[in-house]
Amino acid sequence: MSVAKVIELTATSPESFEDACRQGLEKASETIRDIRAAWVDGQEVFVADGAVVFQVHLKITFVLE
Repeated sequence: MSVAKVIELTATSPESFEDACRQGLEKASETIRDIRAAWVDGQEVFVADGAVVFQVHLKITFVLE
């Protein structure tokens, strides 16, 4: 039997939504093992100091040990 948990996080990137997702997953994988999926719950674009910033809200699913 497996039990999964879902956490929510927000990640940003000056490059793209895809890069924000990748960075969020890479950072989460530093402390979370067995990540199975990520769901993009929302996307936003901000302008900070004259530069565009892409932001994603992720729900990450991982299996508990």
